[in-house]
Amino acid sequence: MDFLELARRRWSVTDYQRRAVERDKLDKILAAGLAAPTAGNLQPQRIVTIDSEEGRQHLEQVLPGKCRAPAALLVCYDKRECWTRPADGKASGELDAAIVTTHMMLAATDLGLGSLWIMNWDPRKMKAAFALPEEIEPTALLLVGYAAPDARPRPGHLTRKAKEDILL
Repeated sequence: MDFLELARRRWSVTDYQRRAVERDKLDKILAAGLAAPTAGNLQPQRIVTIDSEEGRQHLEQVLPGKCRAPAALLVCYDKRECWTRPADGKASGELDAAIVTTHMMLAATDLGLGSLWIMNWDPRKMKAAFALPEEIEPTALLLVGYAAPDARPRPGHLTRKAKEDILL
């Protein structure tokens, strides 16, 4: 399938089968994250793979009742390794993490998996749950798994603004 078809086919899956995600598929998703471009190619991203019962229990501490996927990828960045824009001191870590997450999200779709990008959580609790050091900043959580047979896109998912409303 071409890229635009892949991008359009992806939707936020909120209901998953209990079926585990195969290690080779997780490895391919992670490879897509490693292939993602980062500012200055400094690669500050750090990824926590959550696919064990223990990991899911840690995640449940941060997302009570919301983590029902068999796997998740916590995308972080190392604050010490970001490129910084000279004009204003803006660090690239969050943008780099977002690009990495997008690559992995689309790779999951390409492999026949569903995903859900979650940002509504407390970073302090996430750092504590996974014992992340101070310099590692958690940024995005990508749930991954096989969509339940009756899972469907949320209402409005296919609605897009007109190009004229987007372009400045």
